[in-house]
Amino acid sequence: MRTQAKADGMLVIVTLFWGSSYLFMKMGLTALQEFNLIALRFGIAFLLAGLIFYRRMLRSDWRTIRSALVLGVILFGVFASVTFGVKMTTTANAGFLVSLTVIIVPIISSIIGRKIPEGKVIVGVILAIVGIGLMTVTSSLAIGTGDMLCIVTAVCYALHILTTGALTKHVDSIALGVWQLGVTAAIALVFSFCMETPQLPSTTASWTAVMALSILCSGVGFIVQTTAQKFTTPTHTGLIFSLEPIFAALFAILFLDETLTLRSYVGAATALAGVLVAELDWVKMLRKRKREASVECG
Repeated sequence: MRTQAKADGMLVIVTLFWGSSYLFMKMGLTALQEFNLIALRFGIAFLLAGLIFYRRMLRSDWRTIRSALVLGVILFGVFASVTFGVKMTTTANAGFLVSLTVIIVPIISSIIGRKIPEGKVIVGVILAIVGIGLMTVTSSLAIGTGDMLCIVTAVCYALHILTTGALTKHVDSIALGVWQLGVTAAIALVFSFCMETPQLPSTTASWTAVMALSILCSGVGFIVQTTAQKFTTPTHTGLIFSLEPIFAALFAILFLDETLTLRSYVGAATALAGVLVAELDWVKMLRKRKREASVECG
């Protein structure tokens, strides 16, 4: 994890896991209530990760715990808003609105840093949003309660990316990643006891969903994200995360027998092109090509 390229590669894997989470959430919510599922997902992830990294956690200082409290609260906001938002709006609207994270991250970064994003980042953001729109938007957007919750999700997601990028540089990133899972689980458990009837999964399918969400999507996902963001920028992170709808669609095709239209394929290709435009150092590549051409001519 010493270079930005490796960090970005790890974030792509994380995005793949998160793309699969829609499939597993759908399976889990057939037997569990919303806060109950969030509490189990993050609680199991926290316990398993804690067993592996307990020495790091025992060495955690107050700065790490304080940072984890902040990230955990934001992370709970992400998952609470998206869970209820998806229930009150269409899948197309939810997918597009949540993916507005890719726009919100560079906008907030530019406001905080008081600078205009690089040209390739601006082009990448535009391409990514066009691609996401082609994949998800099939009708005019009507801002209802569910739509507003999905916008809140996008804002919370962007804040989580930016806050992680700021906090992880000054503490043990792995310990921070584990503690934030525990904070999110604790908040969700409190809400579940107050508003639901908490229970354990009762079927093999629901247990499979909970364990996949816990280990891959939460445990591995957020710990790797926290670590990887030490070596890349929040804008790059947001752009890579824009691939999530593409991975989600892939899992839907493979396991739910859903089909994609030509428009969806064009959208997926456009979003991928946006990420590549923003990620690659085009000036360096062109210079390298010119040097190679000069050597061959010489």
